[in-house]
Amino acid sequence: MSGGVDSSVAAHLLVQQGYEVIGMMMRLWNEDGRESVNRCCTPDSMSLARRVAAKLGIQFYVIDAKEIFYNTVVQYFMHGYLQGTTPNPCLVCNKKIRWEFLLEKARSIGADFLATGHYARIHKEGNGALQLLKAVDEQKDQSYVLHVMNQYQLEHALFPLGELTKPEVRQIARQAELPVAERQESQDLCFLGDDDYRAFLQRNINTTLDPGPIFNVQGQVIGQHQGLSFYTIGQRKGLGIAYPEPLYVIAKSVDQNAIIVGTKEQLGGNELTARQAHWICEEPPSQPFTGTVKIRYKSTEVPAMITPLDSASIHIQFQSNLRDITPGQAAVIYNGQVCLGGGIIQ
Repeated sequence: MSGGVDSSVAAHLLVQQGYEVIGMMMRLWNEDGRESVNRCCTPDSMSLARRVAAKLGIQFYVIDAKEIFYNTVVQYFMHGYLQGTTPNPCLVCNKKIRWEFLLEKARSIGADFLATGHYARIHKEGNGALQLLKAVDEQKDQSYVLHVMNQYQLEHALFPLGELTKPEVRQIARQAELPVAERQESQDLCFLGDDDYRAFLQRNINTTLDPGPIFNVQGQVIGQHQGLSFYTIGQRKGLGIAYPEPLYVIAKSVDQNAIIVGTKEQLGGNELTARQAHWICEEPPSQPFTGTVKIRYKSTEVPAMITPLDSASIHIQFQSNLRDITPGQAAVIYNGQVCLGGGIIQ
């Protein structure tokens, strides 16, 4: 429970369905002196979650996850920028914090399932294998960040909102008179609070913010950047370069502390390699196959040929160029409604 409408309605629905429900909230790490702006466990969020639990008549516990969250998620986020990538810490949080640390906390007190307010579904095949499916509400679908789950975790997971749309969830909250019914959701990373990620990096890893050269694709210096972490692949604004046509960031070089820019035609590519491959069925496919792939959480799925290279890496060939293939983000693979798994773009 986060104090938001989704997890609150998930708990409400499970109580209605006859489950014995226990509310758990994680107290996550935040910077000293910035506790009130952390998106996930502010005093206000905790108070709301407690009020919801009281209204539902369920127990409520706060779990201290500050140290493991910092060591696992925040360090990953900072390390990614040091390596010149654009990391997605939500993937690591789901893999290591929610579906390992928190699930085992739940199991240790005798819980059969960990339920969350994620928009996704679980389907059991005839042979007993579990599939992760997209949510009915594809605008809210969160299978992209859940593609890191394995069979054991899916066996002990419940997603009560998977068959609902966001407006339906809000209506259920209103009808149940939950105090979070109209609470707005945040799209920001929880530990950044109300900050831009650049300000967080400036306070914590200044080495990524040293100015350096901007090269064109011919290797000529045509400007100066303010720090590698200020830029991501596909970015056009903020380059500060006068040029006859718009320029985009097409690559970053940590070794040279440099950014390479090019025209729209020079941006992007039609293939990628992903590592740290994860397959929800737990076995990599033995042959290349066609499917669809998302290269960012909010991007559109596009057709591709997927070729497992080994147990830990995947080659993906697209039918046409994509502008925003970004190292550090996940390439997540689908077969229709079924999320098959994915890997981190290299």
